[in-house]
Amino acid sequence: MGPPAVRQPAMVIDHIAIVVRSLEQAIPHWQAIFGYFPISSPVVNTRQRVRVVFLAKSGSLMIKLVEPVDASSPVSALAARGGGLHHLCFRCANLEDELRRLEHAGVRILTPPQPGEAFDNEPIAFAFAGQGLNVELIATDKKAALLPRKP
Repeated sequence: MGPPAVRQPAMVIDHIAIVVRSLEQAIPHWQAIFGYFPISSPVVNTRQRVRVVFLAKSGSLMIKLVEPVDASSPVSALAARGGGLHHLCFRCANLEDELRRLEHAGVRILTPPQPGEAFDNEPIAFAFAGQGLNVELIATDKKAALLPRKP
């Protein structure tokens, strides 16, 4: 008899979040250097005190640029140091079930589910997965303020 079956997480990466000092400066940089273009208008997340915009390019993961709205934002210190990787966002089928599974596995839940303005107020949660990795969890593919698709 082999080892017991381990339930594999049904999570996929939705986007990578990068903290920047200024969306207005970072968007053209990401366009010129990496070929990413905005697919949304900036959205303010009042709970996290950030402005975010989603960028995409064909065949690649989405990028979410994150700008602090003021010094009280949890990402303001990272932005002041020049910005950088903030979190990976995983999309799952059921947010509550996934949070329970992660907690059971020893992951520390930082923010329980709350409406996420960048996701049309669908619930989001944040966790610290160890090894320096912040994780956002969502159970939706909705994005707020999507721009019209170009023909």
